[in-house]
Amino acid sequence: MPQPLLPMPDVSLLSGELKLAGRLDARFFALLEAIEATGSINRAAATAGYSYRGAWLVLDAAANLATQPLVERTVGGARGGGSRLTPTAHALLAAWRQLQAAHRDFLYAQEEWLLRQPALSGVLKRLSIRASARNQFSGTLTAVEIGPATAQASLCLAGGQEITATMTSSAARELQAEVGKEAIAMISASAVTLVTDFAGYRLSARNQLAGTVSQIERGQVSSLVYLTLPGGTAITASSSNEALDALELAVGQPATAVFKAYAVMLALPAEAAAA
Repeated sequence: MPQPLLPMPDVSLLSGELKLAGRLDARFFALLEAIEATGSINRAAATAGYSYRGAWLVLDAAANLATQPLVERTVGGARGGGSRLTPTAHALLAAWRQLQAAHRDFLYAQEEWLLRQPALSGVLKRLSIRASARNQFSGTLTAVEIGPATAQASLCLAGGQEITATMTSSAARELQAEVGKEAIAMISASAVTLVTDFAGYRLSARNQLAGTVSQIERGQVSSLVYLTLPGGTAITASSSNEALDALELAVGQPATAVFKAYAVMLALPAEAAAA
């Protein structure tokens, strides 16, 4: 019985797409494995994300390149016939699994080498974090206050601005948030409100970062506004076009990005939390 395909390489800093003959990728080999497992082109196509016609097209194209069929039909039997892989297809699958293993080991080895480079390790780790929040800022924790139920932490950015986050006390303890540790603050663009005129009022939001509108990406219904802070750091806000028009925002105009402390999510390196 064939062994399942190896999972994609689980590395955080490096990635690379593996292809055989320049066009046979992981999706194609998932299709072959699904054919072997189900005995049906139709079910295999759905498993691998192809249409029935698309599955046949890619199989025919690969067979033309290999000059040998990869799938053969079976007639009759307990299941009423179906499809199965040819020896050539099995050989391709075996080669793919070996290549996957070598590819994964290569990526792991290169990542270990990168992490041994003092000038790159911290930078690459911060760049490798993946999250849907558009705003991600790295900095150093300058204040941490843990109360009975809630905690507050302040992060100093490269430009000297501070971002304050509120979380549960248990979350702060689990993160082992302490002054001096590096952290990443993540804020959704939809949580950021732009203010151009306070009209003499003060807002309750803890985070208020003043800057200059540097770019506006206008969409059909909503827009993204980029605000550049002193020092070059940029923060993005999402706004409806109606609100944008009401503010009469334009590039070069001063504005303040306002967001609540509870809208900030902090991330600390895993090794810091495990120390």
